[in-house]
Amino acid sequence: MAGNRILYDKDIREPLFDFLEETYGKSRILEEKQTANVRADVVMITPTLLYGIEIKSDADTYTRLAKQVKYYNWFFDRNIVVVGTKHAAHIKEHVPEWWGIITVEPDEKGRVDFYIMRDVAENPRVKEKRKITLLWRPELNHLLEINKLPKYRDRSKQFVQEVLLERVPKETLWPQAYEELFERDYNTIGQEIEDYRKKKNKA
Repeated sequence: MAGNRILYDKDIREPLFDFLEETYGKSRILEEKQTANVRADVVMITPTLLYGIEIKSDADTYTRLAKQVKYYNWFFDRNIVVVGTKHAAHIKEHVPEWWGIITVEPDEKGRVDFYIMRDVAENPRVKEKRKITLLWRPELNHLLEINKLPKYRDRSKQFVQEVLLERVPKETLWPQAYEELFERDYNTIGQEIEDYRKKKNKA
């Protein structure tokens, strides 16, 4: 490690996002996304796949990783762990073989370099019923609309999720869903949810 420098999470994130864009092309990054009982460090959306990315800096331990792996596997098509030099030698022992592994280390000029230790593969444990919960109600409503399905204003969010999974082919639904995530506007989504609730209450 150059100059025995310890890399922290804050040192890794911004350079990592640049590396991901260069490596995977068109993508959008969402940070600190809640998934069931753990918070995903990074969610990367591409037109065809949803990636969960866990960062283990030199300052981190493996204490929570087993639990994180379990939940990441439920929600994402592909999963990647990004590790500092401290963890590079043993990370393969802690994540499934289909997880991608990216190592990060500082160079002599104080920058950080990323290396793909293991390419990411298809996640065999992803659960569609979990993955679709990442979408908010206005986004689900738009998926109903573009697939010419009823609005189901008086039905629960879970009901709408199940309708979409049952009635829209996977090859159609998931690219549409990823487009919704890609276009999500955090400045307006709160108002959209409030407007939806008001319309539902009046119905």
